[in-house]
Amino acid sequence: MTEQGPAPGERPEVGVGPWDGPWPDGEHWDPELLREGDRRNVVDRYRYWHLDAIVADLDRTRHAFHVAVENWQHDLNIGSVVRTANAFNAQAVHIVGRRRWNRRGAMVTDKYQHIHHHPDAEALAAWCSDQGLALIGIDNFPDSVPLETFDLPRDCVLLFGQEGPGLTEQAHAACDAVLSIEQFGSTRSMNAAAAAAIAMHAWIRRHVFGQRVD
Repeated sequence: MTEQGPAPGERPEVGVGPWDGPWPDGEHWDPELLREGDRRNVVDRYRYWHLDAIVADLDRTRHAFHVAVENWQHDLNIGSVVRTANAFNAQAVHIVGRRRWNRRGAMVTDKYQHIHHHPDAEALAAWCSDQGLALIGIDNFPDSVPLETFDLPRDCVLLFGQEGPGLTEQAHAACDAVLSIEQFGSTRSMNAAAAAAIAMHAWIRRHVFGQRVD
């Protein structure tokens, strides 16, 4: 008999139910999840793991790039940027400006990601200098260099602005380089979260898959 999907209008159940059989040994297993089931949005290898164990495991394989987002307008896109940073296992996410940010789009992925705060772009730039990280802005300015032709450094912070206004002038001035993403339609700019995903994937292509820019 074929398996039936969810009824019309019903959401499919996410994750897995209670552990079937004797419980496994290991400190990374979460007894409550083993007993009740794991409905979190995590990859299969982390099913039934407790949060601290997942973060510790991610820390062993995090990539060298960081992500920073200016936070002046309580932008909903910030959460989506954090979610993508988690998907690409960024070293950390930096919130620039207001300390409180809109977590809705993060879909709880901020719990697995190291989050830091800087009061302004100058403070972020100073931190980058201390850490030996290049600060790379992503925005469409007249002096921007196409992302497609730029060899992204391995150790860097990718800085994104707010939806609409983009990077502030202070952030623009603080960057070591500012990159644009080539567009071919009628809109002046693309969604900030989409731009962040493209830039992060460009770093992954360069430094994980070794695809150099000619």
